[in-house]
Amino acid sequence: MVEQAELVSKVLVLEDNPECTARIKAFCEASHLVGLKAQAENVMAILRTNLDLGAIFVSENYGGSAGGGLRVGSEIHSIRPELPIFLRRDGTDTLEGLPDGTQRAFATAYRIDEIDGKLGPVINDTLFNLTYPSNLVRGIVEISKAALESQFKGVEVSSEAPFIVRDRIIYGELFTLIPLESNWCRGYMMLQTEEQPLVHFVAQEKTHIVTEEVGFRDINHVLGEATNLIWGSFKNRFIAYEPLEGRQSQVPIIVNHLHRYISFGSEDPQLCFKYTLTDTTGEAPPLVIYQRFVFNLSWNPEKFKENEALVEDLFESGELEMF
Repeated sequence: MVEQAELVSKVLVLEDNPECTARIKAFCEASHLVGLKAQAENVMAILRTNLDLGAIFVSENYGGSAGGGLRVGSEIHSIRPELPIFLRRDGTDTLEGLPDGTQRAFATAYRIDEIDGKLGPVINDTLFNLTYPSNLVRGIVEISKAALESQFKGVEVSSEAPFIVRDRIIYGELFTLIPLESNWCRGYMMLQTEEQPLVHFVAQEKTHIVTEEVGFRDINHVLGEATNLIWGSFKNRFIAYEPLEGRQSQVPIIVNHLHRYISFGSEDPQLCFKYTLTDTTGEAPPLVIYQRFVFNLSWNPEKFKENEALVEDLFESGELEMF
């Protein structure tokens, strides 16, 4: 049996009632959710940033006005329709009786005294419906940090705990996309970053590129090489060279640059990693790289296994030994 990784997901909580806030916080902690709060006047501005989210919690009368949460929820749904919105109501745990056209903005409704029984299964279905082997998640961090450390000089590479997102927002101006195919997965890996910090890294000779004037092709090359290294290590460690089964389908990938949006034709959440590269001399600002995996074409974690040859190589090199 494959050991599952314990992942978290960030959720935005829009709630005015202190008692309900405390109850929602306890639910989030028990459900592997990281709850975030925001001032009512800042909600829409925050949602237009690169905040990676899995869901939204909002009370029906949020903001101190009757039906305030309905208006906020509808506005959020219009700009981030991929995010499930959970509506807290006082008298009922259904969406019945809401104004015409409002119901479609919310994934479900709940009462605070029934939050565990009502939202627990919904969270599992919408955020944690895909299970990820712990060896895969841990291995992705290991090979990704090794690849980034090989492409940058004089930097420290740190990573946050892996998390699940339903957002389709693109981070920064530069991203790479490369397919992953095996008998246990088919999908894509992405790296996303901002252009200017990467320009500083190249200009400060923190990469292997030597140039008098940094151009966009230089930073494209750096991120492309890092992507290729991670992809190669991923294949060597996790993908056996076996013929793929059956006819392989494809779906369109949609990119809207104006709204910084990318869709792979799947409603499944994505596995996300965040790496921060810090210049040890302090001459260049930190560089943040987001890495996302979307297994939109095929996902069979029960078939996952690390390539045995790699483990044998570790024994032969002396890096591993029997206890």
